[in-house]
Amino acid sequence: MVRAAALQFASGTDVEENLATCLRMIDRAALEGAGLMVLPEFCNHISWYDDAAHARAVSLELDGPFLRAIAARAKRHQAYIVINVSLRASAESLTVTSLCFDPAGQLCGRADKQTLMGHENTWFERANRHGDIVDAPFGRFCMFPCRDGVTCETPRGLALRGAQLFCDSLNSFALDEASLHVPARAPENRVFLVAANKVGPLIPAHLLQAVSEETHIPMRFLNGAGESQIVDPWGRVLARAPRDAEAVVVAELDLALSDDKRMPDGTDLMTARRPVLYREIAAPPQPTAHAPAASELAVACLAPLATGEKALTELSSLLNALPEDTALAVLPELFCYDRDETLSLPEQCARGEQAIASMVRDLRDRPGLSLCTSLVRPLVVGENEGAAVTAVLLGRDGVIAEQPRLHGAGAVPELTLADELRLVDMPWGRLALLSGHDLLFPEVVKVAAIRGAQVLAVPCAFQQDWERDFALPSRAAENRLCVVASAAHPCSGDVLPSAGAGAILDLQRDFTLMTPWRERAFDGFINAPLVTEQRPGERVTIAHIHPRAANNKLMSAQTDLILDRPWRLSDDLLREGEL
Repeated sequence: MVRAAALQFASGTDVEENLATCLRMIDRAALEGAGLMVLPEFCNHISWYDDAAHARAVSLELDGPFLRAIAARAKRHQAYIVINVSLRASAESLTVTSLCFDPAGQLCGRADKQTLMGHENTWFERANRHGDIVDAPFGRFCMFPCRDGVTCETPRGLALRGAQLFCDSLNSFALDEASLHVPARAPENRVFLVAANKVGPLIPAHLLQAVSEETHIPMRFLNGAGESQIVDPWGRVLARAPRDAEAVVVAELDLALSDDKRMPDGTDLMTARRPVLYREIAAPPQPTAHAPAASELAVACLAPLATGEKALTELSSLLNALPEDTALAVLPELFCYDRDETLSLPEQCARGEQAIASMVRDLRDRPGLSLCTSLVRPLVVGENEGAAVTAVLLGRDGVIAEQPRLHGAGAVPELTLADELRLVDMPWGRLALLSGHDLLFPEVVKVAAIRGAQVLAVPCAFQQDWERDFALPSRAAENRLCVVASAAHPCSGDVLPSAGAGAILDLQRDFTLMTPWRERAFDGFINAPLVTEQRPGERVTIAHIHPRAANNKLMSAQTDLILDRPWRLSDDLLREGEL
C-alpha cells in the first residue's frame, strides 16, 4: 500500500518563488502522510518565454540547486517525489521532463515529454527515449506529462512495460482533460492514476488581457483548470481537488489490484491485444487523403425492447419512426439473440442469416438508410473455417460491408477472429465498423483514424461502466471521429431490458486552439464530444453528426492528433502481452 498525493498549486515567472511553493506544498503533503507525491508540469517556470535565451535561462540543470532542494525534501520526508520541469538536456536542447526522487534523495526515474503542445515545439525537443518505470517497495509506477496522457500511446506503452500506477503532471486549462482524458487512461490500462494540475494564470499576469484578445480565449480560461485527481483501475475517482484553489488530495492505493486485467467475461485487456493489427501506429505519419464527407448527417441508435427473434419483428416499427433523411442507424450487439438461448455455432450463424434477410426486407423502401449491428456469421481465415461475431452494414440491396471481431473474448474462445481492419467509403464519409468488444482496445481505433475514418459505428454490449463513460467519448475525442454506438441494458429479474446504454458522439467543428472559433465561444472544453445518450426505455435515439469535422485533427500549432503522434516511441505497442 502507498498513500499517494496530488499537489495542486500555481507557478509564476520567478524561479525562486516557484521553488518555495513546491517545498511548501511538499511539506503540506508530508503532513498528510504521503509516501508518493506528484507535482504539476512546469513547476520551475510557467511555459511562456520571451525568446530562446529566456527559455534556457529559466530551465534547470539536473544537478542544480532547485532540484537538489527537491531531492533533499524527498529524503527528509522519506517519500517519492515526482516533479516536472523544463530541463537543460544538453548544451543545445531543452526538454519538458518529469523526474522522480526516492526516499534516499536519489534520482530514480525520468520521462521526457513525447508529444509537445503548440508553442512548446518552439522551445523544446521531443523525447528520444522511453520513460522509466520506477520499482518501489509498494509497486511499479511511471511518469508522463500532460499532453502525453491525452491520447493512448504513451500510457499504453508504460502499462505494457509493467507500470501499476501513472503519475501525470499537468499544466492545463482544458476542462475536458480532467473530465475525460485523464481518468480514461486508468481503466483502459487497468492501472491507478495520480494527476496533478495547476491553478492560477498559465501566462504572465501582465499579458493576460492581450493574450485573451489575440487568442479569443476569455481571461478566466487562461488559468490552470485544477481538478487534480486520483483514479482507480476501474475509472472511479478516489479523490479530486477543486477547480480553482490550491490543494493536496490523497488516497491509499494497493497497486497489486492493477495486476488483474480481466474484464467480467474473462478477456485480459493486455494479453488479448493483437499487435499485428497496430503496425501503422509506429510507422512514420503520412498525410491522409480525406474521403468526401457530409457536413451534417442524420443518424440514430435503435434499441428494441424485445430480444431474440421477437426483436426482428419489432425492428420494422423502429425504422418507421426514423426521419426520412436518416442515413445510418445502429443496433446493439447481437440484438436478435436471446441470452437464455443455447444455440450451436451453426444455429447462431443461421440466426444471423435470418436476421440479414429480415432487415434487408425492412430497408426495401429506405434507399438512403444503412443499418448496422453485429451477428454471428461464417468466417474463413486462411484454411480455417469458423464463425465470428461480425459487425455488418446493411442496405436495401443486402450486405454493404462487414467487420468480423478483431480481438478474442474470454467467454467465447471457439469464435474465429479476423486478421484485418476494413473501412468502407459511403456517400457521406469513410466508415469503420467495430464490435463493442473491439472498442476495449484503443489501438484499433487509432488505426482507423490513421486510415482516415470519419465515422465509427459500434454495436455494443457493455460489461462495465467505464466503457460507456470513458472508452466511447475518449475514442471519439482523441481521434476526432464521430461515433454512433448502440447498446442494450441487461435484463434484471422480471423487468424488461431497459432500451439504451450507448450514445451518439458528435464533434465540435471549432477545435484548433489559437484560431478564430465561428460557432461557439471558448468554454474551457477543447475537444469533448457532443453526446446524445441512449436513455433507458428509449427505443429510438436521433441526432446529427458532422463527419467532415473529423478531417481537422490540428489541436494547436504543430500538434496534429495523427501526424504529430509519438510514433517513434510507440514500438512497445507492437509487442505481445505485457513486456
